[in-house]
Amino acid sequence: MMDTCYNFDECVQRRGTDSVKWDGMKPIWGRDDLLPLWVADMDFRTPPFIIQALQEQLDQQVLGYTRPSDDWAPAICDWLKKRHHWSVQEKQLTFVSGIVRGLAYALLCFTAPQDRVLVMSPVYHPFFLVTQRLQRQPVFSSLELKNNRYEINFDRLRNDLQGCKALILCNPHNPGGRVWSKEELQQLAALCHELGVLVISDEIHADLTLPGYTHTPYASVSEQAAAHSITFMAPSKTFNIPGVASSFSVILHEELRLRFQSFMEAGEFSSGHMFAYRAAVVAYRQGEAWLDQLLTYLQGNINFTEQFLKEKLPHIGMIRPEASFLIFLDCRSMQLTQPELVDYFVNKAGLALNDGTLFGPEGKGFMRLNIACPRSELKQALERLVL
Repeated sequence: MMDTCYNFDECVQRRGTDSVKWDGMKPIWGRDDLLPLWVADMDFRTPPFIIQALQEQLDQQVLGYTRPSDDWAPAICDWLKKRHHWSVQEKQLTFVSGIVRGLAYALLCFTAPQDRVLVMSPVYHPFFLVTQRLQRQPVFSSLELKNNRYEINFDRLRNDLQGCKALILCNPHNPGGRVWSKEELQQLAALCHELGVLVISDEIHADLTLPGYTHTPYASVSEQAAAHSITFMAPSKTFNIPGVASSFSVILHEELRLRFQSFMEAGEFSSGHMFAYRAAVVAYRQGEAWLDQLLTYLQGNINFTEQFLKEKLPHIGMIRPEASFLIFLDCRSMQLTQPELVDYFVNKAGLALNDGTLFGPEGKGFMRLNIACPRSELKQALERLVL
């Protein structure tokens, strides 16, 4: 029996649905007529098998308290083993209602006010915003852009890590799309072990590692890494279900795990709503064919963007992602100030993208583009830039 062929070219009307991406533009840009390619969710339909499972739950017509199904943890463990060659025990999982919340819980559990927490920038901005709001001190350690690819300068990192309690790792990297190699992660693990630094690894884009690359879970690279790390993962980006808020932590070291689980249970933070568990189970049990087709389509969108820029917008470059559906556009050759660059995209081209400086000062001259949309929509957006 052949797998279902999914249609990623279908345009889905999301305006007027309280979508953050489509209906949340006016408070930021003062207008709501932009073509939005900013918030990191996808404009594709959520897989039909997930919708069907949630509809069946609704058809029961009782919206009651719901426990994790018996297959929640086994489904995750089987998925991690098959997709990432990572053997995890069920007891090492903890439900978390969102990865950014998980980062906050980890900081509250394992650090104290005024503790130093390192981020490697440019990086997903909640890493340092949550750190600041929780009265911890973010330490910025710049990644180096070499041959259009971000790399870790380990000499700089060693210096910047002095006195830090924790490091928040983006694996794979957002917005640069880097898939960190096993060797890089082993070197990072040895350094953090030496300096006594806890690693909080956000691996939400792991499943979106593109063909030709392999995701390596940080905690899997060495015994040292397993002993000093917390990993957060989710089906949310992978299967376009971020609104379901279904994430989880993986903690291999027993003492760390018991401490985190006790913290989560004390505040009743590790309980999900009735759709959170079901959506994850169905995604991981039935979603492999859908994901493989998605990755092929995303690769096509990346290729399309790269070719379009070369042919029609040679003054705009791009860092080709190795994972995710996000592209960091390199606009430095336009020689605009950052406010002028933002104005170019918003008021001249009519596009809503993320300002590169949102991810740290290293993002000056960059804009982040979300290409997880039908190719016709992507083509329309890129054509708007040809002024």
